[in-house]
Amino acid sequence: MKAVVGFSGGVDSAVSAALLRSRGLEVHGLYLDNAGEDARQDAVRTAEIMGIPLTVRDVKAELEEKVCAPFAAAYLRGETPNPCILCNPAMKFKNLLAVADALGAEFIATGHYARSENGELYKGRPSNDQSYMLCRLQREQVKRLLLPLGEYEKKQVRALAEDLALPVAHKPDSMEICFIPDKDYIAWLGRRGELPPEGELLFHGQVIGRHAGIFRYTVGQRWPGLLEGRKIYVSRIDAAANTVELALWEELFKTEVTARDFNWLIDPPAEPIRASVRVRHTKWENPPCTAWVQDGLVQIRCDEPVRAPAAGQSAVLYDGDRLLGGGFIVQA
Repeated sequence: MKAVVGFSGGVDSAVSAALLRSRGLEVHGLYLDNAGEDARQDAVRTAEIMGIPLTVRDVKAELEEKVCAPFAAAYLRGETPNPCILCNPAMKFKNLLAVADALGAEFIATGHYARSENGELYKGRPSNDQSYMLCRLQREQVKRLLLPLGEYEKKQVRALAEDLALPVAHKPDSMEICFIPDKDYIAWLGRRGELPPEGELLFHGQVIGRHAGIFRYTVGQRWPGLLEGRKIYVSRIDAAANTVELALWEELFKTEVTARDFNWLIDPPAEPIRASVRVRHTKWENPPCTAWVQDGLVQIRCDEPVRAPAAGQSAVLYDGDRLLGGGFIVQA
């Protein structure tokens, strides 16, 4: 049997490939070229050292269409998008399946820290679970997906890389958005076109100053300084009115969340279901909730308030460790 592995040249993808090969699978790597020459050559060299055939696909145009443009548009709508959640089903896994089909491979694989079992997705180890990022995968993608790192912690993966004498055992993790490597997303947005001007800054409905442009802020972000001796935070971004609203810490917490364009990894429920929910990629916020479909949206009522649910982020539902699906949070 054969598996096509998303191969970035980092420690996670290299160890994933090694683990699959140790299980008797024929492994073929796929590098999605959306960065520079150095990154591509890193992946090529690592694959050569490991003896893994590697396909390189230039996906820059596809990344622009499927990820960069929607990401920029969402920010300018006052939302807080997660580019990896956009990229995974529309580009990364789509290309993995295309190459797998061309090579006659039964499986695809990535180095995500999550578990795939019998066509279902589950959380990985709590210290580095990445299942949240996979909430928009299609069921046909999940059916062919292997996730070799699902039972491991990061430190264990690095130890495995050392034992296997992999050249990337101590390669630093990539923490930035792949298409904004300098982390300066404001400058990146500015290079794409005209940005919104400054506007009114509100607190409890009253104008208290000016903001420097809605694209500079995210819901939940602390505002510099104090107001009447209290810390204040961004609670709402209104692109149409070009306003940024502030609130006190305790006012950020909500029990009601609405999600649009929900992607179910189960049959959509006809009745309310009990689940737990994450409204951002965190290790600790996962309160129980009741969720139901209403007028094409998923309504989520949390047993305990969640901090600063932000429009454009994903609300992801779980049944225990099983991932049920996710949708984009709607502005309250």
